[in-house]
Amino acid sequence: MYNKDMHKIKISTSCREEIIDITLLINNYLKKEKLISGVLLIYSPHTTAGISVNENADPDVKRDINYFLKKTVPQNFGFAHNENNADAHIKGALVGFSQNFIVEDNTLQLGTWQGIFFMEFDGPRNREVWLKFTPHAH
Repeated sequence: MYNKDMHKIKISTSCREEIIDITLLINNYLKKEKLISGVLLIYSPHTTAGISVNENADPDVKRDINYFLKKTVPQNFGFAHNENNADAHIKGALVGFSQNFIVEDNTLQLGTWQGIFFMEFDGPRNREVWLKFTPHAH
């Protein structure tokens, strides 16, 4: 069921495993909707993708995260799930499907080097990220 107070962002991934910085998309949404102060829930409704926050200044961080997850949970491990994507389900569960962020002055409150990432583990696919803003009660 679609909630009018919920916003959906469309994302197209191009690789099986990919980390996409969605920080700018999120900040653009906040500014467009004039969402000043509150908490923003960012949620992935996909069992083979996740939402993470990490350093966005050095692209090696994203490469290292993907490398580690591939080595830790290999695709051809012999899992019982027979769609050849059990590793993607496990990676999604490890990363998590949602994050909450503080919004002040119409902007995400992130650390100096932080960005918000959509983590694809079973692409390429057309995906969605759902946003739900809860305003600060005055």
